[in-house]
Amino acid sequence: ADAAVLWISAVSCSAFLTVRHLLQPHDLVVVAGQPVTLPCSITGYHGMVLWVKDGLALGVNRDMSGKSYPRYDVIGDHSKGEYHLLIQRTELTDDGSFECQAIQAATRSRPARLTVLVPPDDPVIIGAPVVSLRAGDSLNLTCHADNAKPAASIIWIRNGEVLNGAAYTKTLLRDGRRESTVSTLHISASNIESGQQITCRASNKAAPNGKEATVTIDIQHFPLVNLSVEPQPVLEGNLVKFNCAAKANPPVTHYRWAKRGNMITDATGDTYEVLVDHSFFTEPVSCEVTNALGSTNISRNVDVYFGPRLAAEPHSLQVDRGSDAVFSCAWIGNPSLTIVWMKRGHGVVLSNENTLTLKGVRQEDAGKYVCRAVVPRVGVGEKEVTLTVNGPPTISSTQTQQALYGEKGQIKCFIRSTPPPDRIAWSWKETVLESGTSGRYTVETVSTEDGVISTLTMKLNKMFYICTDLHTHTPLLKNLGLVRFFNVLKEVSDARLHLTKNTVNQ
Repeated sequence: ADAAVLWISAVSCSAFLTVRHLLQPHDLVVVAGQPVTLPCSITGYHGMVLWVKDGLALGVNRDMSGKSYPRYDVIGDHSKGEYHLLIQRTELTDDGSFECQAIQAATRSRPARLTVLVPPDDPVIIGAPVVSLRAGDSLNLTCHADNAKPAASIIWIRNGEVLNGAAYTKTLLRDGRRESTVSTLHISASNIESGQQITCRASNKAAPNGKEATVTIDIQHFPLVNLSVEPQPVLEGNLVKFNCAAKANPPVTHYRWAKRGNMITDATGDTYEVLVDHSFFTEPVSCEVTNALGSTNISRNVDVYFGPRLAAEPHSLQVDRGSDAVFSCAWIGNPSLTIVWMKRGHGVVLSNENTLTLKGVRQEDAGKYVCRAVVPRVGVGEKEVTLTVNGPPTISSTQTQQALYGEKGQIKCFIRSTPPPDRIAWSWKETVLESGTSGRYTVETVSTEDGVISTLTMKLNKMFYICTDLHTHTPLLKNLGLVRFFNVLKEVSDARLHLTKNTVNQ
């Protein structure tokens, strides 16, 4: 019996001496989730075969079932010495060094490295799918691709072109195998447009085609407003329409209309219709548009055609003889107006400016002056003022005044005086008559805008009279034939005469 055992052992030992690996496992790279087969073929051996990972036994022959390695299986024709290791749905934990060992022959295969690659998780852009920013602000985008082996590479793409200048950081995870990558891209405000789409693409050897995430840029801004007025120009009293066109992001929430700062309560939308008057030419209409960011206000005047309107009223003047008289008036009108200064009753244009200056006025300059404004094809306006010239009294009368004998005759004298005269009297012989009736004589005095008219009425006889200025003793009337001559007296009080002398420097 001992001889038999020794023979079997000898036979077995001599059989193991011919054992060899025809097919050994080799280094492999696999993407997690895919199956992989590590080959092992041993010829001339029918004993136990053991697979070892990183020095730890996985199981003998085909016995790898159970909870420890449910994805592992030894496949192949055992009679042919095939002990291939099949790993289904590889995981990162499968990454390591594998050996196929013929235990009883004390032989092993060369170590084979199984490298398991892990694609990155889907990249994530912080703030996606829409990133909002205010107009004028620069943009910072951050994209991260996690849990990759090897670490993912990240590129940014816009309109099919790669954007350069991104910053990258990588972080090794706790398992010591996977890494997370973070990429930050800065884009200046001048290089951004609302609605643009920017893509973050993450790739590694496990995902060579990459995985993508896309973000849409939403540039928010205050309302951009354009205020138009139609029709223009327009005659006063006609209808115009204001249109307040606005672009805003976020959308418009409110419209507010005003005229010269006063709110227009009956206009709430983006249009406003109104019958315009001259005030719309100088008082702008404004449209204020509001969104979530704030408000934009824009205003417009209307090109209203209207006739002259007095902006600065002229005032009448009373000046001393020899002094300057300066009148001023101002008109507004549209289209441009023309100003004309004239003296009433005269056709001479004295000025085309707002100001009329009369140098060294004389008493004959006294009277009515007109400031007239003309807006061509629209209208005319005028304003009248009075110039009063302080000076000594002047008496005038028609050279020849006639009447029939036996009838009532009249002699009229016109007295111009500034200040007005205190006393006007008629005298002949020893008689002085200021008003009323004396015998055949009656005196009547009437004030007018230009002066005073004094009338002496009498019943005529064959006497002859002469009319004389008692101050100068100058005859006022020449020989009247059948008419007697009268004397005309103009008097003022001492105080008024004194004032007149001081005023006119006599």
